[in-house]
Amino acid sequence: MSDTAETTRPLGRNYRTLFTASTLSNLGDGVGSIAYPWLASAVTRNPVLIALVAVAQRLPWLFMTLPAGVLADRMERARLMVLSNAFRTVLTVVVAVVVFTRQGDLPDADQLAAGIDLDTEVVAYAVLLLATLLLGSAEVIYDNAAQTIMPSLVHSEQLEKANGRLWSTEQVGNTVVGPLLGSALLAISFAVPFGFDAATFAISAILIATLPSAAERARALGRPVEQPAERDTSASATAAFKAEVSEGFGWLWRHDFLRPLAIILGLFNLIGSVGHATLVLYAQEVLGISATQFALLGTGGALGGLVGGWGASWVSERLGPGPSLWASIITGGGTTLIIGLTSNAIVVWAMFAVFMFFAVLWNVITVSLRQSVIPDALLGRVNSVYRFFAWGMIPIGALLGGVLIEVAQAAGLDRLDALRVPWIVAAALHVPLLAYAGPKLTTARIEAVRAEAGAGTARGDDTARNSGDESPTSA
Repeated sequence: MSDTAETTRPLGRNYRTLFTASTLSNLGDGVGSIAYPWLASAVTRNPVLIALVAVAQRLPWLFMTLPAGVLADRMERARLMVLSNAFRTVLTVVVAVVVFTRQGDLPDADQLAAGIDLDTEVVAYAVLLLATLLLGSAEVIYDNAAQTIMPSLVHSEQLEKANGRLWSTEQVGNTVVGPLLGSALLAISFAVPFGFDAATFAISAILIATLPSAAERARALGRPVEQPAERDTSASATAAFKAEVSEGFGWLWRHDFLRPLAIILGLFNLIGSVGHATLVLYAQEVLGISATQFALLGTGGALGGLVGGWGASWVSERLGPGPSLWASIITGGGTTLIIGLTSNAIVVWAMFAVFMFFAVLWNVITVSLRQSVIPDALLGRVNSVYRFFAWGMIPIGALLGGVLIEVAQAAGLDRLDALRVPWIVAAALHVPLLAYAGPKLTTARIEAVRAEAGAGTARGDDTARNSGDESPTSA
């Protein structure tokens, strides 16, 4: 069958199940994207403590990513996703109950929008911080499994199409419908958005539980059923874990394109999180907007992400994947600088749209490349090591953002100017990043990597047919 026929055929029922489950889950995440920072700003106005919430959300990418990769290669990935969302359901219900019991002591939305000064609610803040840390841990496991399950749902030629459509719809739920719904639910009660979030996790888990087994998914795509890799049962659990992580780490580290790509993305994410960690304070005090307006602010990113998700393949084909990745870094720096210099919420909205268009373009190109290059038996572990570098830098950037505001205020800047500092510093850091990344991210190199992976797969298929061995070979 031709590549054109492969990319135009329907994506299938299994993909639609994942699509629906992810859309619902991201709708809940969109509600949480308003509820959690607004709750944080209601229990503390300290920029470092606000940033620590963002740190807690992303810190699991440092200590949970590698175990998540091992789990994704040991367990049925759909089952792992179900367990993760079930855990998030229970935890979010607990948060909803705690918030409900204390919401009478919290300031209302109008007071927060006015930049009220208040003492930190220690108990409520501690619950929020712990819940964010645990939810982030479950998110790491879920996301790694979700990304590694995609090649078992669609044909390899459909990966960019499948990923692009999934992410564009996730953007709508995560940054348009969810935040707007979250702001409306906040007007009813601080606890209601968390209850809604719990419900979306629960429904998502139920839907994913209906997916067929890995063997059935392989047969549906006309692929041989891969046998689980034999494991050394004589080794201790710790030794076995280290060996599996080492195998994934070694594969990525020996890959002369994916290794620098992971480092570049880590630096990109670190820089991006410097400003976004304290966005809720920036929005309330510099832009002077309410919870509903804060939700509307995210629709800019949603619009850009939606267009980027559906148009990423088209842009990549015409610009080439290399220039597309360069453009993502350049626009990241430009939009961040403009956000740091403006007090106009409409301008910020537009910058979010431009930034997210290119962020999704980056994701569609690089994630689809990883899914087609990394052997399936190693996909969970290699993907987790990649994301250890790529996402593990986010909490460092988030903490840096909060510290920069404190340092700026200590140096004599007033509060509003201090809130701009993280954005301006982040914009400047894009310049050395581009200088480092530009020579490494070329269309010729990306196409060579794809060709090498395709040749390796073909050799592996021939070997398997000749020897009767259905186990995958390394690309």
